[in-house]
Amino acid sequence: MPEKQCRCGSGARFDACCAPYLAGMPAPTAEALMRSRYTAFTLGDGAYIARTFAAEHRDSANTDLPDVIWVGLKINGTSGGGPLDTTGTVDFSARFRDGGETRVHREICRFRREDGLWVYVDGDIAPAKAPVPVGKTGRNDPCPCGSGKKFKRCCGR
Repeated sequence: MPEKQCRCGSGARFDACCAPYLAGMPAPTAEALMRSRYTAFTLGDGAYIARTFAAEHRDSANTDLPDVIWVGLKINGTSGGGPLDTTGTVDFSARFRDGGETRVHREICRFRREDGLWVYVDGDIAPAKAPVPVGKTGRNDPCPCGSGKKFKRCCGR
């Protein structure tokens, strides 16, 4: 049964958002590729992650995906990366649960077109913030991950 809402946080249906890219359709923008790569992480699709690396990193890329629960993606900003651009950057924050803690991976990624397709080149990882302890938040409190949702509807699941 297909998922209704895409895991990338776009608000669109999965079948109209990241599913076509995961199935082989080229992403039209660097942000669309970033969102589809996040979705691939949530689905454990290491093959897609490997395919979307730049050629010079593809063979040496570590596609062993971390054993965590991905809980949200936020695009903080983009530069370039549009349908007519050849390069672009995407600043993103990905929230995940590791054990009993919610953590955030923040990265500013560089993308470029390679043979007409957007690929991930590399990125600069922002310093990690202290983990947010999950056990100290009440069910009806705002989620400490910053999603704006109640804890019980977000990381408390």
